[in-house]
Amino acid sequence: MNSEQLFEKSKKYVPGGVHSPVRSFKGLHCVPRFINHADGAMTWDEEGKSYVDFCMSFGPLIHGHQDRDVKKAIIEALDRGWSYGACEKYSLELAEYMIDRLCFVDQVRFMNSGTEAVMTAVRLARGITGRAKIMKFNGCYHGHLDAMLIKAGSGLAGEADASSKGVTPLQASDTLIVELGDLNAVEECFKAHPGQIAAIFIEPLPANNGLLIQTTEYLQGLRNLCDKYGSLLVFDEVISGFRVHFGGMACLTGVHPDLVTYGKIIGGGMPVGAVCGKRAHMEFLAPVGPVYQAGTLSGNPVAMAAGLANMKKLTPEAYQRLDQQSEAIVKLLNEFSQSHGFEDYNTYRFGSLFWAVPTKNKLTNITQIPENLSSRFYDLFKTLLTKGIYLAPNAWEVGFVSLAHDEKILAEMRKRLWS
Repeated sequence: MNSEQLFEKSKKYVPGGVHSPVRSFKGLHCVPRFINHADGAMTWDEEGKSYVDFCMSFGPLIHGHQDRDVKKAIIEALDRGWSYGACEKYSLELAEYMIDRLCFVDQVRFMNSGTEAVMTAVRLARGITGRAKIMKFNGCYHGHLDAMLIKAGSGLAGEADASSKGVTPLQASDTLIVELGDLNAVEECFKAHPGQIAAIFIEPLPANNGLLIQTTEYLQGLRNLCDKYGSLLVFDEVISGFRVHFGGMACLTGVHPDLVTYGKIIGGGMPVGAVCGKRAHMEFLAPVGPVYQAGTLSGNPVAMAAGLANMKKLTPEAYQRLDQQSEAIVKLLNEFSQSHGFEDYNTYRFGSLFWAVPTKNKLTNITQIPENLSSRFYDLFKTLLTKGIYLAPNAWEVGFVSLAHDEKILAEMRKRLWS
């Protein structure tokens, strides 16, 4: 079967034919590509067409598909058994490797997804502070838990509404929304809800509604306001953690959160999530503390082995090479845009993350994003897909460069783009 036939069949058995909405190609006027296999920087669909892949499983494959060292670790882990429901040393090895290299945290609790990590961090922040409300920012994404599927409302500072059916008004009322980049609005929200806000949650590098780069001064301002009003600062580094720097934005900027959530890279492509923090905060979690969290597959030994192998290869030299490759790829995409009818587009990056957007301005706030983003993206996406360049099928998603996007792939890209 080809992708079109498989998608029609899938819609019979799966809502919308997909297990995650962003895979649906909704609004792109074509069907999703069903991937048959992948290797390095390339994927192949069921029709046998190859693509230079910049989705990279939405981030975890920083060494590319089927990295040989990660694959070896997975196979060895499978040979030992793939789920125990008991204590094992493999999660301990990954925990030790992470904590020894992250100067601002003492402990980690593993789980199975970024959403689960944020869900745990929300409950933990509330348990530590005894407060109910949390503050988040318009344009930051923190998974699909009820507390985070919230959009800005109108009226009082931070007032919010649910952005998904199934989220109750009561749940929405405990999440407060402010715009990125405005410290005065954050303080106004604190003053409007005195003694009620448990934590501020932020992607220190917002990368799910475009790439909205924040300044170190702004992040430090949030740190200062949390200290002033007795709230926790929580960094969601599910995307940026171990990608822009081994220690993520927390180490890159020197602004240290009270709690941080991770995912993606720490599992090497296997399902994973994690919450990290100081011992005094983390030991509020059961079984030593009153905040309950559990998971049948938490700390899965295969994911732990894959993650450790993935992270051991992230040397300073690897990050330097990744940065150089990312710069070359973004330069090539911008050359293509200027010579193929997309002159209004600019592809810009932070580390190995990039975003193509129809404006020459670097954006820091979701309200600055052009209204024609989605309609313009269709033309770019279809053009690149036809040429065998695969971006995430959504105008708001960033692209991911891996260490497998080397000079050979760059040459292949140039050939495809100008063919």
